[in-house]
Amino acid sequence: MKDLNTLGLLFEAMAVRDLRVYAEAIDGHVYHYRDSNNLECDSVVHFRNGHYGLVEIKLGGEYLIAEGAKNLLLLEKKIDTDKMYAPSFKMILTAVGEYAYQREDGVYVVPIGCLKP
Repeated sequence: MKDLNTLGLLFEAMAVRDLRVYAEAIDGHVYHYRDSNNLECDSVVHFRNGHYGLVEIKLGGEYLIAEGAKNLLLLEKKIDTDKMYAPSFKMILTAVGEYAYQREDGVYVVPIGCLKP
């Protein structure tokens, strides 16, 4: 608990693994995104029909959730929807929390425990 950066990296690795298991069960794939300006998205869940969702993975806390949402909204603005679909969802996947909810900006905040099938 004294090294939250390392804990965050471990949680992110575990969360990406879970996302991959669930996505592959419905014929989806999980990718990481980073562009030349270092704008990144922890996970992009992509489906065969071209639809996809953007996921930021955070331990939790209002500050980190707000930071993740800001990043997702910035990335969404860069997407050329004339060439591809807009994201079907934007989600912050957190380590803590009892329930999922949707923020006013449309970003979902989902505790990892809510992913269970």
